[in-house]
Amino acid sequence: MLINVPMKQLVSISLLFLVTGCGSKSERIHPGFRDISSSVYASGSIKSKNQYQAVPLVSGIIREVLVDDGASVRKGQLLFRIDNRTQLINEENAALSASYYDISSNQDKLEDARNAIQLAREKLRTDSLLYTRQLNLYNQNVVSKVELEQKELAYQSSQNALSSALIRYSDLKRQLNFSAKQAKNNLSLSSKSVSDFEIRSDIDGRVYSVLIEKGDLVGPQVPLAVLGSADSFVLEMQVDEYDIAKIELNMRVLVTMDSYKGQVFEAKVSKINPLMNERSKTFTVEALFTKPPKRIFPNTSFEANIVLESKKRVLTIPRRYLLKGDSVLLASGEKKKVSVGLRDFDCVEILSGLKPEDELILETE
Repeated sequence: MLINVPMKQLVSISLLFLVTGCGSKSERIHPGFRDISSSVYASGSIKSKNQYQAVPLVSGIIREVLVDDGASVRKGQLLFRIDNRTQLINEENAALSASYYDISSNQDKLEDARNAIQLAREKLRTDSLLYTRQLNLYNQNVVSKVELEQKELAYQSSQNALSSALIRYSDLKRQLNFSAKQAKNNLSLSSKSVSDFEIRSDIDGRVYSVLIEKGDLVGPQVPLAVLGSADSFVLEMQVDEYDIAKIELNMRVLVTMDSYKGQVFEAKVSKINPLMNERSKTFTVEALFTKPPKRIFPNTSFEANIVLESKKRVLTIPRRYLLKGDSVLLASGEKKKVSVGLRDFDCVEILSGLKPEDELILETE
């Protein structure tokens, strides 16, 4: 909510916006001119841009740890190796199988099948000529019908033999192609599985924390390291659901951190996550520093005020002098109606109804 802010945030905002009289403890005051802003409070933590946890795809024992905390890395750089001796043997077997079933290694079988087809064709040609000759002799009553039928039967047998040879060749070629492709796929899968035992960086950046040691047993749910950008950071803030509709991109954000006490840094809203967290009833809003500190550490907590509107040198009074119904109590004892504008944690803007020379007092109970 707009007014639900810790006391230390009140102090930061008060200092930032140059309070001139609004914090006065005097019972009698005059309206004064000062800068005023309306803002939404948010808290959160700093994340390195593209920050992520490196996790393995397989289970095993860490054989090598190739990086340390704070190390700079390049995309694709090897970070960890998991023991994969069994998988290497499987890859070698897959390579042998791929070589055995490769088409180039089985050309002799295909050549034999092609030779069988050629022989069947030649025999069919010979039997066809003999049958045609026998048919002519039969028509001239030179040979008997039995002799003709024998030649016809031999001719049909040759036709069937050629057909079978063609089918055997086609089946053999299809089987060899299938076996070769299957063996290559198995080799590809096996090679990919071997790469699963190597964990590489997904980004150019920095290793912020190595979470395991050599010899540790890990699995797909075990994070090995935290990585992120080395020089680009994102402020992740949680904004109450009652305030999210007021937030817009590029709004100014004023940030304070315990690691830089007494300092205020500026940022701008860069992203508004449209999905609400049902548990906390908050929305995640991201911002980017416009004036960052010299050193930034991921996961550092911060508090922020997202500036909704600002006005310079406007007439204001302390909030405690504003009565219910937007009225004030003059020193004469008269209650006077006023029109108000922006409010911050200390002061309220007076649009009309008062002049700088008017004297106000607190209402007594």
